[in-house]
Amino acid sequence: MSSSSAAVEKANSTGLPQPLAGFCAALVGLGVLSFAAGLYRDPQGAWLAFHSNFIFTTMLACAGLTLAAIYTIVDAKWCGPYRRFAEGLAAWIPFAFLLAIVGMFGGHYLFEWIDHPAHGKEAWLNTTRVYSTDLGLLLVMSVIAVIFLKASTRPTLRGLAEGGEGFAKRMAEKWTAGWQGDEAERAASKKTTTRLAPLICLVFGVGFSIFAFDQVMSMEQMWFSNLFGAYVCWGGILSAVAASTLLGTLHRDKPGWDGQISESRMHDIGKMLFGFSIFWMYLFWSQYLVIYYGNMPEETFFIRDRLGPQFMIEKGYTEQAFAQGWAPWDFEWARLTVGYGWVSMVVWALCWIVPFWVLLGQKPKVTKWIVGPVSAGVILGIWIERNLLIWPSVVKDDMTAFLGLIPLGIGLGFTGAFVLVFLFYSRVFPSVSLARES
Repeated sequence: MSSSSAAVEKANSTGLPQPLAGFCAALVGLGVLSFAAGLYRDPQGAWLAFHSNFIFTTMLACAGLTLAAIYTIVDAKWCGPYRRFAEGLAAWIPFAFLLAIVGMFGGHYLFEWIDHPAHGKEAWLNTTRVYSTDLGLLLVMSVIAVIFLKASTRPTLRGLAEGGEGFAKRMAEKWTAGWQGDEAERAASKKTTTRLAPLICLVFGVGFSIFAFDQVMSMEQMWFSNLFGAYVCWGGILSAVAASTLLGTLHRDKPGWDGQISESRMHDIGKMLFGFSIFWMYLFWSQYLVIYYGNMPEETFFIRDRLGPQFMIEKGYTEQAFAQGWAPWDFEWARLTVGYGWVSMVVWALCWIVPFWVLLGQKPKVTKWIVGPVSAGVILGIWIERNLLIWPSVVKDDMTAFLGLIPLGIGLGFTGAFVLVFLFYSRVFPSVSLARES
């Protein structure tokens, strides 16, 4: 990957952009109203929509923090503002912790094991163990996120503390209390972030794999896959890279970013999007192939509910089906209408097929009107995939269930809240303007 010369970063609070911030606030209001209406008309659907969007935003935010930690561990010189984009995504993590507390009240609509635990799994799947573990993970990640973000941005805030105004100035003054000089602060920042970065990666990779087991896989309490946690976490990483790529294209021509979203940096993040998309599909394939060949009913039903019978042999049910299982694959378009088949095809297209074929060359990676829509498509694809992981566990054979007015309204509410938090952190405190040292 390319490298760039050292840059001096100085926070430059620009305030919330209007009318975008107002539009996001309106989306939050729409989400709250939709959730309230859903609780009245269809509580289970409302909680499913809440849970799927909670999982999507939480994994995106935690993956953003992990991505910033990875840049720190490898001492990446090329990333420049892309590191700040990743840190901006992480600002959502404390809000995810609060939403997890809210989500506890909908557990009975999501998890069968709360009222009807499977024999032999009671010690693991119970409300005390699950919620204490998962809330503990989110609390730990929230604390680490605040410490990491403060240490990372503190060296940039002295000018804002001295010459800023309003809330941004007050926060900068608090975060720069006990200032020890530019060089000492940069050294202290690097020391703190370097120590925290491996811990962040461990908490995300190990802890949030358990989180995925608890919050997603346990919705089908009889289904299990050792690779599932890694798959869900990597989907978060892919969405964070896609979000960073999209933010780069949106900021490229903005004042204060002149020359910072360079072609070399766009090429680097584009290569990450290309490669990470392939690895996401690899993890799915590795999980699917073993289930396909094993073809045991306790494993295949999870895949069949989502892909339909098109991609399953089901040779274990009858002798005739077993004999036909080794015949050439008999493709039928009608089979995609069973389960959530077409939804799965859309996810594959957005998250793998399109990024693979469109971003094969160098030129598309540095052309914002190409890489921008591709990255937006990946984000949309991961959002659909999170719904695909959650909804079929409760609502069978209704692939449009998550596209109703109330679920979409809840999803837009989450989107507005997430974007608003990102804007508040990155534009008000702190907005980092990258300026090369002369």
